[in-house]
Amino acid sequence: MSNKRSTIADVPRELKGNGRLIINLAKNDFKTRFAGSYLGVVWAFVQPVVTVFVYWFVFEKALNVAGRSTRAGIEVPYVLWMIAGLVPWFFFSEAVSFGTSCLLDYNYLVKKVVFNISTLPVVKVVASLFVHVFFIVFMVILYAVYGFYPSLYMLQIVYYSFATILLILGIIYITSAVVVFFKDLTQIINIVLQVLVWMTPIMWNMDGMNLSPTVRTLLMANPMFYIVDGYRDAMINNVWFWEKPGLTCYFWIVTLVLLALGNFVFSKLKAMLADVL
Repeated sequence: MSNKRSTIADVPRELKGNGRLIINLAKNDFKTRFAGSYLGVVWAFVQPVVTVFVYWFVFEKALNVAGRSTRAGIEVPYVLWMIAGLVPWFFFSEAVSFGTSCLLDYNYLVKKVVFNISTLPVVKVVASLFVHVFFIVFMVILYAVYGFYPSLYMLQIVYYSFATILLILGIIYITSAVVVFFKDLTQIINIVLQVLVWMTPIMWNMDGMNLSPTVRTLLMANPMFYIVDGYRDAMINNVWFWEKPGLTCYFWIVTLVLLALGNFVFSKLKAMLADVL
């Protein structure tokens, strides 16, 4: 229990004690990704929006996928149903991908004895959060265009975003430390993300499929199922997260275990990172 309590306290402590440093590094990291291009950081916002429209065109126009009926019995256009799943997924996949390589990207800081390298995974998450906030605003506007106006239920987006951040941190505190010793992990993570996007009900509707209880349970065991489903509950179904106590408890157990494991792995390997890099 002590490991779990210390892990839960670690992330807020890093943000509080090094908040200004984290924000500055995150801004610089965000700008550096597109350094040298004419449009600069604009590409960070253009790329996900274009991806949404490509998926929308392929599934709704080319493949004639009709609107989706949610488990609450609400009929919504496919693009609204899809974007509610893509918004958290883009944030998760980008933060995990960039977060895994944070120590490699900032190897010159890792070698500094006085620098607290535990902040680096947080920097990558904050950098990805900039695009996520923009994308949430884009999603809310798109819903309003279709007649789905903001409601109190949409405030849950803050809760689900926070939940996603902690899930990401639990993962990348493990992967960022391990990848220093096992470089192939970067490619493995990319492959896992490519597979996971199709195992998560983002483009397809699990409620409308005749799945066996075993398959359904396996799909729901994916922590991102809770997040994607939660965004749709906030935007479409008008369901509060506490109305799903079983799934909510499961998600937080998995997330806290990952945070504890991430803290343990990172702490154990921390002393050797500078020598390997």
